[in-house]
Amino acid sequence: MKFGFFYEHQLPRPWNDGDEHRLFKDALDQVELADQLGYDYIWEVEHHFLEEYSHSSAPEVFLAAASQRTKQIRLGHGIVLLPGQYNHTARVVERLNTLDIISDGRVDFGTGESSSTAELEAFGVERETKRDQWLDHIEAATAMMVEEPFAGWDGPWLQMPPRNVIPRPHQKPHPPLWVACSQRETIQLAAQKGVGALTFAFVEADEAKHWVDEYYNIIASQECVPAGFAVNANVAAVLPMMCHHDEATAIDRGIDGAHFFGYSLGHYYAFGQHHPGTTDIWAEFEKNRSAYGFDRATAAQTEVELRARLEGTPATIGEGQLSLRGAIGTPEQLRNLLRQYEEAGIDQIIFVSQAGRNQHQHICESMEIFAQEVMPEFAQRHPEREAEKTARLEESIASALQRRPAPRQADSDYAIIPPILSS
Repeated sequence: MKFGFFYEHQLPRPWNDGDEHRLFKDALDQVELADQLGYDYIWEVEHHFLEEYSHSSAPEVFLAAASQRTKQIRLGHGIVLLPGQYNHTARVVERLNTLDIISDGRVDFGTGESSSTAELEAFGVERETKRDQWLDHIEAATAMMVEEPFAGWDGPWLQMPPRNVIPRPHQKPHPPLWVACSQRETIQLAAQKGVGALTFAFVEADEAKHWVDEYYNIIASQECVPAGFAVNANVAAVLPMMCHHDEATAIDRGIDGAHFFGYSLGHYYAFGQHHPGTTDIWAEFEKNRSAYGFDRATAAQTEVELRARLEGTPATIGEGQLSLRGAIGTPEQLRNLLRQYEEAGIDQIIFVSQAGRNQHQHICESMEIFAQEVMPEFAQRHPEREAEKTARLEESIASALQRRPAPRQADSDYAIIPPILSS
């Protein structure tokens, strides 16, 4: 199992001059540290106008900076918004390929649609058609990365004449593809399209197993017709994380950030009424958190307290209350929790540590403890697990790629004619 970190660039109010500058600089320092410690991935989201919840509106800029401060860690777009009103598909590919080149081939291409009203309305994206737009644009994007020249596109949501989309990606045929998933039907779609599933819902290990089994069953079936020219068969799950040798300290340092992450997500996607530039989500969170399922007293119970409450029954963090706790605890507790996800077949855990008012120094200390005391066990088992999976899926993936149409050839007679010659 691999491990990464997910960045929303959260910044709760009140804001002071220099706060955003410090936020981004601290995040870059954390990414550099993650690379030095041997973590596998960082993931950077694209969101717009979601104050306090996410100040990551230009992930390609942040990832480009991160690429020059790191050597090994993979750089994940988690995710690029593909409907054309957000980003023209050709511009997405140009930026992605450039990042892939300057990072020496370390980019993963995660995509999605967004479902927040703040973003959909502002860019004029229709909620009813955004899934169809994604389907059209992801097919076009992979063709742009492989076809030389791109043979053009005449889809329901993108029309474009032949062009040679440059530069070309460093990775061949293209960077690994992922899609954001928060529901079962999107997990199924990811498998049908042969792309990795980025599950941004906090799910228990037993529930994750159902998702994983269904995903890999579809990958191995006739239903899988890849959107790209390679299959990226992987499932990643997101968990809040703060690690410390003392459980109470880990909880104190990480639980409010984890809860704010969930609460502010709900604010924009479920229950909040937002007044741009005015609403104070952090203040509302402190006032209303328990009413929305983020009760601090419940989540802050230590394992000793849980055992006492359960009259001696063995207790583990996240027991039926993952949205309240996640991977916040001691190294031993995190090892036990993550073994369950490993057994469920999850390929990557993506940690959320930069959340709410979590402190930079605490995040860094947590990263170091986890890398030194938890990660080695999973890294040791990973090569054998990966080899077994590759062998198991090899025939299915080859069959799936045969069902995918080959790269096209552009019309040799097509030419771009300057206006002075065409008049």
